[in-house]
Amino acid sequence: MQVTTIIKNGLIVTPTGVVNGDLGIKDGKITAIGKLTSEAEEVIDAQRQLVLPGMVDAHVHINEPGRSNWEDYHTGSQALAAGGTTSMVVMPLNALPARTTAAEFKRHRAIAEGQSYIDFALYGGLVPGNQTEIGPMADAGAAGFKAFMATTGSEEPGDFHNVDDYDLYRGMQAIAKTGLRLSLHAENAVLTDRLAADEIAHHHTDIQAYIDSRPPMVEVEAVRRALYLAKQTGCKLHFVHLSTGEAVREVYRAQMEGQDVTCETCVHYLALNTTDFKRIGPLAKCSPVLRTPEVQADLWREVQAGHVNAVTSDHSPAPAEMKANPNDNIFEVWGGISGAQNNLDIFYDVAVKSGWLNLQQFVQLTAAGPAKLFGLKNKGQLRVGADADIAFLDPTQSYTLQADELYYKNPISAYVGRKINCRVTRTLLRGKTIFELGQSFDNQPTGQFLSNHNVAEEMK
Repeated sequence: MQVTTIIKNGLIVTPTGVVNGDLGIKDGKITAIGKLTSEAEEVIDAQRQLVLPGMVDAHVHINEPGRSNWEDYHTGSQALAAGGTTSMVVMPLNALPARTTAAEFKRHRAIAEGQSYIDFALYGGLVPGNQTEIGPMADAGAAGFKAFMATTGSEEPGDFHNVDDYDLYRGMQAIAKTGLRLSLHAENAVLTDRLAADEIAHHHTDIQAYIDSRPPMVEVEAVRRALYLAKQTGCKLHFVHLSTGEAVREVYRAQMEGQDVTCETCVHYLALNTTDFKRIGPLAKCSPVLRTPEVQADLWREVQAGHVNAVTSDHSPAPAEMKANPNDNIFEVWGGISGAQNNLDIFYDVAVKSGWLNLQQFVQLTAAGPAKLFGLKNKGQLRVGADADIAFLDPTQSYTLQADELYYKNPISAYVGRKINCRVTRTLLRGKTIFELGQSFDNQPTGQFLSNHNVAEEMK
């Protein structure tokens, strides 16, 4: 069979093992894996690097439209591509207006098309009072829905707001009819808000006070409550960015009882802890908060046991001034870590090189798992017939991340200054190189919209 591209001399990580050989590509698809002798228009020498399925980052915040100065599709997708990510699932919030209606869903899709360097799927949002928009957003191709149990949003018109138990229950009823998943930020809003108010009232505004205001129990309690509501409504559930092993165990227990529920954690909960938070400062503020080394180790054990379905970035960018802390009040600082560009390399460093996970577990969490969760066909695996979405990772390289290497709109990150003991050197999307270390990006982004329902390409 004539192929367009051959990747030679790679350590190809397939669903069943590592193949020391070549990979053939034609028409954007993988056509062969093994020792290839056929000719090709393009030959890429992998030079014994790991040839991985491109990461599917199922938790990315892009702030366009409305807050494009935080992150837009152009800069955000470049950063993801530079980190070995080939598909992203974009959260419905932090853009203005938020993606909570079918009209906004279609508008956001149109904005992303032609600007994204990687393929993208879009969440719809569940907010108070928009249950009638759930079905139309599903029809428009939503990969799933997102809601907050913790307090979120601002007074700006069109911003995203959290749901109370009533709106969560009614939203679950509506989402259950679509067959899609509801992804939840699970923290008890009353407890987190009141505990924070207590700390501030006592003039405790340092990092430890923020840690104390969001203890593990606020996550675990919210997970338990949401599981019960989902069981009553028949809603498929996915918990985003779980930070505690105890919460993961609640999810796993529900799975064993037959409930359709899944969960993810993030690279930063596995790579950083409370000691790092205090050392790095506001750039490492997020919610749920980074955990103690003991809680982190417990989370790692659950990941190692296979009880977590995906690892994501929760890339949550903001301008540098929003991460500053001029009043020495951590509660006033924007919460969110910019991390999408370093998904694969940092996670490989802390997971595989440290001995926590093997390569099969690694690609399951970064690619195959999230692709399956959100119905992204032909993504997440290196197998014949799948999209040729590929990342090269050199496990022999080490580098210290510098701000001028970041492609974000605002080149700040909690990881700047960190030594990383591997490096992404090339990323291919459907067989075309979209990133190569040391080279500039092409002027023509080729990312495509990924619909969970195979809606027509022409928007209604």
